[in-house]
Amino acid sequence: MNKKIGVYGSVVNFIAVICFAMSMLFGFDYGSYFSSMFIAFSFVPMVCGYAYFAEKGAKLAGYVSVAFSAIYTAVILLVYFAQLTTVRLNELTQQATILLDFQQCGLLFNYDLLGYAVMSLATFFIGLTVTLRTKADRWLKYLLMIHGVFFIFCLIAPMLGLFKADSPTWVGVAVLEFWCLYFCPISILSYLHFSNCK
Repeated sequence: MNKKIGVYGSVVNFIAVICFAMSMLFGFDYGSYFSSMFIAFSFVPMVCGYAYFAEKGAKLAGYVSVAFSAIYTAVILLVYFAQLTTVRLNELTQQATILLDFQQCGLLFNYDLLGYAVMSLATFFIGLTVTLRTKADRWLKYLLMIHGVFFIFCLIAPMLGLFKADSPTWVGVAVLEFWCLYFCPISILSYLHFSNCK
């Protein structure tokens, strides 16, 4: 069962990332919000699988990754659930819209970046748990640990005010599509990793 949870988490994660990428390409904001929630939902069992199967010397890194994945998931679910409910279903005042509407690059947008910063830390610590048994494991470990570098950008960018509501839309889409292209192999390699676990 433990192996299956890791495998299914990886599969759902891959599907959610693809749905997110497609929603972004077609400008379907609510589709991207909904699929982002499932990226988070599937990330937790995937990370827990790494922590469970980690060798004794890497267990602490696995526990740290689980803690960061839980923080990431809580933040992301709050952000996107607000977009799909409060923002979508209510007439907001101008000030509330500036704060709550993701498209305005306000408070919840900044929380979103904080969430992905924490996700990046989780992937870095996951990378520390991967034992290099195959060439695929080597690629997986490096992709996970390099993904940790996104932590710096996602943490600092909101503090520097790099994103504004009037910024060109294509820039944000291009950045997110790049992230999807980067993360899809992680989901696929995670599936292979868990499939080979004993």
